[in-house]
This record gives sequence, C-alpha cells and structure tokens, in this order.
Amino acid sequence: MVDPLKKAAAAAAIDYIKDGMKLGIGTGSTADAFVHFLADKIRGGLNITGVPTSERTARLCRKLNVPLTTLEETPHLDLTIDGADEVDANLSLIKGGGGALLREKIVANASDRMIVVADDSKLVKTLGAFDLPIEVNRFGLTATRIAIENEARNLGLSGSITLRMSGEDQFITDGEHFILDASFGRIPDPQKLSDRLLGIPGVVEHGLFIGIAKVAILAGASGIQIMTAS
Repeated sequence: MVDPLKKAAAAAAIDYIKDGMKLGIGTGSTADAFVHFLADKIRGGLNITGVPTSERTARLCRKLNVPLTTLEETPHLDLTIDGADEVDANLSLIKGGGGALLREKIVANASDRMIVVADDSKLVKTLGAFDLPIEVNRFGLTATRIAIENEARNLGLSGSITLRMSGEDQFITDGEHFILDASFGRIPDPQKLSDRLLGIPGVVEHGLFIGIAKVAILAGASGIQIMTAS
C-alpha cells in the first residue's frame, strides 16, 4: 500500500498536467501513485503522451493504458514528474534509490521543467544522509570504485561505497550497468562532487540532480508544501 503522504503529493501534481502535454513519467513509489492518478484523468478524457523513465514505469503505464512514446520519437518534453530520495532548500536532489537515475536524468533534461513529488521527510538541510547512487560501467569496476574513493577523500568525504545487489546477484540497471551506493553521510558541496564524479571514465552518471527541478510538491501532516527553485 502506498503511503498516504506520497499519494497526496502525487495527487497534487495532477494540477500541473495540461491537455496535449508530452510528459516524462518518473520511477518509484510516489511516481507509481502519480501514474494511477494520471490514468484516472486519461479515462476522463485527458490527452497526454508519456515517456517512462524505467521499464518498471513503462509496464505500469501499459497496464493502466497510459499512452507512451520514446525520446527518439519525442525528444522534447513539456514536463517531467518524478520522486526523489532527498530534496534540499535549493531543490537539489538525490535520486536513484530505485536504480533508474540515468534514464531519470536524461528524461528530466529533455523537459522544459521537472516537478518533484515526495513526502516531507525527504526534505533535508544537507544532501547525503541517503546513500548516493553512482551508475558505473561494469568493465573496470574495482578501478572505478577506487577512483571514486580517492575523489571523495580529496573532498573530505568518507563512508562505505558498496556494490548494489539484488538477492545473490549484482543489481543491473535498465542500461545494463552496475550501481555503487556511496554512504557519505553529508555532502556540503554537491556541485563539486558532481564534477569530480563525472570526470571519472567509469562513471556513467550519478544521483545528484542539481539545477534540474523547478518545483517540489511535498506532502506532510499539515498539508501540501510547494517549493520553487530560486
């Protein structure tokens, strides 16, 4: 069962959807709730076309008869609605707990704007309490992990960096990569860390979303809070 606060945030996001939109559709439990609300609107006559950020989301959309396209067919989108694992006051995010961070970032960057939906427990003063997912090439995994550890150390960051597993096997992303989860605890300068990580050849992408989200819809016990990027 989806948490009521996640459902409330997802329901509030429906107000931002306009007829005829080309829509990026995110991944995760809050995004799943959004897809159900979106499907209800479509049954009521709303006309949209969606680009899913994961195979998981694509399967749910097909099950609920949400019309889909691809970025190859529709490379420019009006809006992306997606969840987040952490949100700070600047609307910088950590995403990728579900393993879809690469496609999520591609879809968000192909959109005019991104709206984040979450419960208010995801709002933090400083990013990093949630493990930072780093999508990496399967080739050279150990060398890539050592390079990440070295860059983190140079920035004063410490903590374990572990290979994500799915049962007995390595977790494989939709892009057929591995994910390393970095437990830094606190990331004072997300932009600097982003730049350092992307300078490592084996790093495909990371879960820091900086300067991408324009609006955050956060649901709490006292209601809905709307945050906008400055």
